[in-house]
Amino acid sequence: MKFEHFAINIEDPVTVAKWYVDHLQMKIVRQSEGPAFMHFLADSTDRVVMELYNNPPELIPNYAAQDPQVLHMAFAVEDMEGTIKRLEEAGAQLVGGPGPTPAGDTLAMLRDPWGFAIQLTQRATPMV
Repeated sequence: MKFEHFAINIEDPVTVAKWYVDHLQMKIVRQSEGPAFMHFLADSTDRVVMELYNNPPELIPNYAAQDPQVLHMAFAVEDMEGTIKRLEEAGAQLVGGPGPTPAGDTLAMLRDPWGFAIQLTQRATPMV
């Protein structure tokens, strides 16, 4: 069995997908123009795929109101400060860090312009 993707039900998948492509180095690998406007985005390694979609009959969670430790996506970065600055200039908000962990990692937590939590990581021992 292989992990294929995870999905997030959001208000505007078209706009969010564009922001993720422009600012998180993701690429669209499949999309639909139908009413759900599904966008499948892969990370720069093609190893992880996420689906952004809109399913109006279902409740869209208020991601901005959730503690970022409950649900977030994490990206390994080489330049923590530069990445934070670039994402803030693009509309993200820094909500925690950057700071060290007991394991020697450096973590920062941001929210994208729609409130979804994004963690930036620099691991003492890389996981990917």
